[in-house]
Amino acid sequence: MSAKTYEVRTYGCQMNVHDSERLSGLLEGAGYVRAPEGTGEGEADIVVFNTCAVRENADNRLYGNLGRLAPIKARRPGMQIAVGGCLAQKDRDTIVKKAPWVDVVFGTHNIGSLPVLLERARVQEEAQVEIAESLEAFPSTLPTRRESAYAAWVSISVGCNNTCTFCIVPALRGKEKDRRPGDILAEVEALVAEGVTEITLLGQNVNAYGSDIGDREAFSKLLRACGKVDGLERVRFTSPHPRDFTDDVIAAMAETENVMPQLHMPLQSGSDTVLKAMRRSYRQERFLGIIEKVRAAMPDAAISTDIIVGFPGETDEDFEQTLHVVREARFAQAFTFQYSKRPGTPAAEMDGQLPKAVVQERYERLVALQEEISWEENKKQVGRTLEVLVAEGEGRKDDATRRLSGRAPDNRLVHFARPEEPVRPGDVVTVDITYAAPHHLLAESPARGVRRTRAGDAWERRNTAEEKKPAGVMLGLPTIGAPAPAPAPAAGCGCD
Repeated sequence: MSAKTYEVRTYGCQMNVHDSERLSGLLEGAGYVRAPEGTGEGEADIVVFNTCAVRENADNRLYGNLGRLAPIKARRPGMQIAVGGCLAQKDRDTIVKKAPWVDVVFGTHNIGSLPVLLERARVQEEAQVEIAESLEAFPSTLPTRRESAYAAWVSISVGCNNTCTFCIVPALRGKEKDRRPGDILAEVEALVAEGVTEITLLGQNVNAYGSDIGDREAFSKLLRACGKVDGLERVRFTSPHPRDFTDDVIAAMAETENVMPQLHMPLQSGSDTVLKAMRRSYRQERFLGIIEKVRAAMPDAAISTDIIVGFPGETDEDFEQTLHVVREARFAQAFTFQYSKRPGTPAAEMDGQLPKAVVQERYERLVALQEEISWEENKKQVGRTLEVLVAEGEGRKDDATRRLSGRAPDNRLVHFARPEEPVRPGDVVTVDITYAAPHHLLAESPARGVRRTRAGDAWERRNTAEEKKPAGVMLGLPTIGAPAPAPAPAAGCGCD
């Protein structure tokens, strides 16, 4: 009898992507196998929704998807549906009331319970709803089925101690809980031993790391410790908070060779008045001061950000202050969002909710300005020689253009002419940049060189193993790789 197949559908931020890799690992450890690519709607035996409560209309999207699966499930005895993540943590019993054909509902704190809950639902023939109020196991301690062989998320903390008025994440993920430095470094070293060359340190408020263990410089120490891991070529982190971004972190970034010259620093608004209403504990001067210090220490650093347009009470002058910061900071990229109410947040009840037309007009002006700046900043890269980590699935038109794609050290997306010699995801190519667009760079000349890497070897081993795997038989894949590129931050969430 062949093993049952599973599908995990992920919505939301990087933390959800990280959790989904764990969910896949747990299911494979329990004997399920991932449904092959191209599997149709409802053809997998287990469908897991890992939900987000931050993005607009998250609940409508979930119930729409569940509704489409209802008649399919009715025709397929034995099929199971599970709902987890932030929306499950928030709505709890509501999901089963609205969609009684759902078999399992689990929260952000107990993702490790999924296989047991599925089996219990099968035996008892009734829905299992289990929402833990506090973290049962750190996500990174659970089995994993990573999506890439050359880059990996490494969670260093979960939860958040901030009280931003637009954000519901702290209520769903809980207070910040830090992982022990030794455990983090042990995972990093194990990943590198398996072929990973790039890791991204992940936390809801990543540079607040240390507050739970009583060491204000713990994050900068962790960055420096990662610099001593032999074979680890690239270190990134997301997402920091301006309040906790201290000089020791800037120094560690600048002085640690494998920490990349890239920073994602959420702004949210350039107006001190709006920042106060958001309960963001910094002001415009402080934010621009951080940018100035980062650029002084790392002149070539690419800085990206999050911005919310149309927060309740935002005036024309407030919005002009946001445009001012964008002009001064010259972000390489900005994730821009129109404010929308999130039930359960203080901002949803604030006076001064703005008309859609006003928010839309401001949003379009902001996007136009940022596009102009992104293009100008990318044009400065033309003529430079860059080392590009070859990625898998980054360039949607690569097959048509006969190009490959990857990421520069500063995380800019680079499309490059396909070299004559074989090149694999995880390998590194040296290219000359000949053209710049607002969202990517192009190297039209042949690569100067290709460096075959252990990461490329790992990708090749993994693909070979997948090709040889018989249908319906679970293969014990190594816990290697992670997402590339990272998904955009969740709309309206200041901490990603």
